[in-house]
Amino acid sequence: MNAKPMTPLQRVLTTLGHQEPDRVPMFLLLTMHGAKELGLSIREYFSSADNVVEGQVRMQKKYHNDCFYNFFYASIEVEAFGGQTIFRDDGPPNAAEPVIQKREDILKLQVPDLAKAPGIQQVLAAHRLLKDHAAGEIPIIGVVMSPFSLPVMQMGFEAYFDLIYEAPELFQRLMAVNEAFCVAWANAQLEAGATAICFFDPVSSQTMITPEQYRTLSQPIAKRTIARIQGPTATHFASGRCLSIVDDVADTGTAIIGISADESPAELKAKSNKRLSLLGNLNGIEMRRWTAQDAEAAVKAIIADAGAGGGLILSDNHGEIPFQVESETLQAVSAAVQEWGRYPLKWSR
Repeated sequence: MNAKPMTPLQRVLTTLGHQEPDRVPMFLLLTMHGAKELGLSIREYFSSADNVVEGQVRMQKKYHNDCFYNFFYASIEVEAFGGQTIFRDDGPPNAAEPVIQKREDILKLQVPDLAKAPGIQQVLAAHRLLKDHAAGEIPIIGVVMSPFSLPVMQMGFEAYFDLIYEAPELFQRLMAVNEAFCVAWANAQLEAGATAICFFDPVSSQTMITPEQYRTLSQPIAKRTIARIQGPTATHFASGRCLSIVDDVADTGTAIIGISADESPAELKAKSNKRLSLLGNLNGIEMRRWTAQDAEAAVKAIIADAGAGGGLILSDNHGEIPFQVESETLQAVSAAVQEWGRYPLKWSR
């Protein structure tokens, strides 16, 4: 007689304990696809918590997803600081003009009042609604930008990197404001119903900075911030490489590391040595061109490399699946996980 299937939350908690659940958990991190489901523009979709909740509920059922992903768009945080967002019809919303136009603006920068940020309030409303749909059985993932990575949207890449080395006191002032905001924003999401927080930190990846720069600049900020977030976190480098800093990431107190398609899941799992679980690493860009056979092969490859013994949540490598990825491809990924992700893994590629 077959055992009763686990709930998504049970499945995830088991794998995070580095034990084998009934199958490999799958997080299809779908944001804009909810607009397709509802027949709305991306701007209209993200204008309402009700829209996002309905989109997430439909997609969870359609693809047998193991989470609700309550991420609207990254620049919603910049909006809280007084910035604007540029919407497009076929891709993620992006931050408009930097809110920090010159370095001296940092001295006037204040931690935003979450209650006065309309976009933030829509996300929190969605968390509360999703909590009812989850019924304690489906993880709800909230998202924050790390204090170290947020300035790319606040002031632009070049100005930010110049600031780090040319004006260290202003850099520390900016980090203090961003840390306070990040902690308040993460904890507000947890209070509203999020199960865990995805801590996006792409600027800290080894695609952007050296391991030594991570240890001296970014890791202390991540440690301080994560210690004050009142729930579990997953650190995600948004496609960036992280093999050389796995031990340092584990030392921040995070539970999960988002891994790049450019690195080996087997090597990352061995190096993490059960201190971290892996999230990834399907290539979302390539996914736009996948056949059903491609999807099956990619799913089998990561499960073969890193699925044994738990500690793997199958997902894309960026933290947001491109709008251009078709529903048929997502269904093929889901079907492959259902077929090849069942424990015990009695096959090899």
